[in-house]
Amino acid sequence: MGRRNITQVSDFILMGLTDSKEIRLVLFTLFLLIYLITVLGNVGMILIIHLDPQLHTPMYFFLSHLSFLDLSYSSVITPKTLDNLLTSKKNTSYLNCFTQMSFFVFLGATECFLLSCMAYDRYAAICSPLRYQVVMSTRRCCCLIFGSYLIGFMDTSVNVLCLSRLHFCNSKIIYHFFCDGPAILALSCTDTHDIEIIIFISAGSTLLVSLITISVSYMSILSTILKITSTAGKQKAFSTCASHLLAVTIFYGTMIFTYLKPSKSYSLGKDQVASVFYTIVIPMLNPLIYSLRNKEVKKCTQ
Repeated sequence: MGRRNITQVSDFILMGLTDSKEIRLVLFTLFLLIYLITVLGNVGMILIIHLDPQLHTPMYFFLSHLSFLDLSYSSVITPKTLDNLLTSKKNTSYLNCFTQMSFFVFLGATECFLLSCMAYDRYAAICSPLRYQVVMSTRRCCCLIFGSYLIGFMDTSVNVLCLSRLHFCNSKIIYHFFCDGPAILALSCTDTHDIEIIIFISAGSTLLVSLITISVSYMSILSTILKITSTAGKQKAFSTCASHLLAVTIFYGTMIFTYLKPSKSYSLGKDQVASVFYTIVIPMLNPLIYSLRNKEVKKCTQ
């Protein structure tokens, strides 16, 4: 093996999305607008659910936590991205970079399982309506929320322990607009094969278990809806889970496209577009999707 300088770097340089000042200004304006809508939408959703007694149900309990995760998710990424777009200084410290990545993984993994909990809630509401209050008791809802955050923490621990063992050999340029795992792995001058496998198993297991839970829940929901004789009854049953199904499709679609593929197929342009979508755009879309599709939230906003 050839000699390499395995000194640990003290900071990284985030190259961002573009070098063009004009495009950076346009992106800054767009992302700032999206972030403001995200903050207002998710904070508004949390306040409405908290203040209106009619929304103190399991579905809106989970939705309030989804809004909290989306707000946190966006706040971990967007402010630093805005700062990099507006200034020429693109440096970020080693500690700040790994802190951002840790919160990003934690919030993303937690949201995966929270969406599974919401699918289970819809399954209980449609397939067992008479036992819904018993099945989705306050204690069980709290346990599901706690479990989601715990799994997010476990996923984060695996990622941090693996990536903290990397050596960068003075390579410090990250070709991304935030500290993402694959982008950091690409900088390492040591063999990352084993670490990639561990992270892939961890992330893949999280996605697979949550997707199986969602799929089984919606297969049962579909089976129950098809047994309903009246068209109005079918429409009412479908409308109760349409918002969640749309949110799941958008979230998992972009996550799978970005992460569940070999590292050699990494494409800077395509992956950055997908990353912008699920880190900046999706947190804005979720409160809009749920508020537009749910009559209870519509009534509270009028």
